[in-house]
Amino acid sequence: MAKTNTTELLEALAAEIGENIYIDIAKWHLYLSNAKLHTIVAERVYPLITASKSVEEDEVIQVLQSIPVKIGGGRKELPLIDLLPQQSQANLVDILKRFQQDI
Repeated sequence: MAKTNTTELLEALAAEIGENIYIDIAKWHLYLSNAKLHTIVAERVYPLITASKSVEEDEVIQVLQSIPVKIGGGRKELPLIDLLPQQSQANLVDILKRFQQDI
């Protein structure tokens, strides 16, 4: 049963991230669900919300730095943090804190 709850929580977290967090490319907003990045972000940040301590922005930034995003048909890779505007980073931290309170 706990695994189902974990799976459901991950899916809900991924959906929330995908609908609300975007990367900014030449002033175009590409939401993470459209970029197919929402699930990997949710999987990587999930341990932060299950920890007993509060979610810290520095930890979220570290996770975002560890997620490579291929651009230019795979010719280059950039860390996801380099593509997110400050507002998206702040929104992600808020989403994680809200999810942490709910579990």
